[in-house]
Amino acid sequence: MSEEVKDILSFDTLDIMKFIPHRYPFLLVDRITECVPGKYAKGYKNLTMNEQFFQGHFPGNPIMPGVLQLEAIAQCSAPILMTMPEFEGKLTLYAGIDSARFKNIVRPGDKFEMEVELVKVKGPICKAHGVGKVDDKICVEADMTFALK
Repeated sequence: MSEEVKDILSFDTLDIMKFIPHRYPFLLVDRITECVPGKYAKGYKNLTMNEQFFQGHFPGNPIMPGVLQLEAIAQCSAPILMTMPEFEGKLTLYAGIDSARFKNIVRPGDKFEMEVELVKVKGPICKAHGVGKVDDKICVEADMTFALK
């Protein structure tokens, strides 16, 4: 087994809840399928009509709100940082969102897949690039800044 493959981690919902304080209905990541500490993470959220936000956004035409797509991507990024010794036990907070683009709609029944790459770390400030997809089609993409507290 190569050194790179040994460093790929995965986390289920219970593991994710150890990294971030979010709980239902605001926990927006079901599983982290790949995580290389300090580099990248991949994960997903399976969406059902039972999600509370679909009830009002929009009746008869349910769409996952863009801000929640961005929040899901941010939650997916937490293990990248929380698995780094210098950030263990810290709280990751949004400090900025740049160049956000919404390209496709996310609906009930979709598997919202996320990929986040850590771009820069300077002290407690980190920059990352995130993408959310459904069926390999980009739905949302953004550059994000996080502050660790």
